[in-house]
Amino acid sequence: MSRHTLPVLVTNAETATFECIFGRGCDGICCRNGRPSIDPSEQATITAALPRLRPLLRPEARKLIDTAGFLSRRTKLGNPMLRVVAGWCVLFNRGCTLHRLGAEDGDPYRYKPLQCALFPLERGEEGWYVRQWGYNGEKWDLFCLNPRQSDKPAVASLASEIALASRVEADARG
Repeated sequence: MSRHTLPVLVTNAETATFECIFGRGCDGICCRNGRPSIDPSEQATITAALPRLRPLLRPEARKLIDTAGFLSRRTKLGNPMLRVVAGWCVLFNRGCTLHRLGAEDGDPYRYKPLQCALFPLERGEEGWYVRQWGYNGEKWDLFCLNPRQSDKPAVASLASEIALASRVEADARG
């Protein structure tokens, strides 16, 4: 699939490979110490979903959220970041609890922070790109970002993330 036929410009569409193997050899390493920044609308969405999320959380995560909330004092991109407990995102329990709840409601991205929902897509200066080792100064050494890890074209495996990026752009244009 050529980048010219995609709904958004993906600058490395011709060469990027990616395949999420969560549950098939990966335990969700992108959520290990995962600390996405959470904007005010995402904070409101997660807060509203907390009563349904609580039973899905790990006991230590539930305790931390009950005593200190799900946001840390650390910031990234001008917004607070999700907390981490026992080395994992506070909302992770054998997978993303936000994803699980959204899937139950018909949209796996419904409750997820945009940074998580779009991963490994990232917006760059010239358009979107698939995070890959050696591309655009990528520093995260996750095995799934190694272009040799998969021969699956990222534009195929990330079709729903690319569609989400297109909706994000359309919303930004108003």
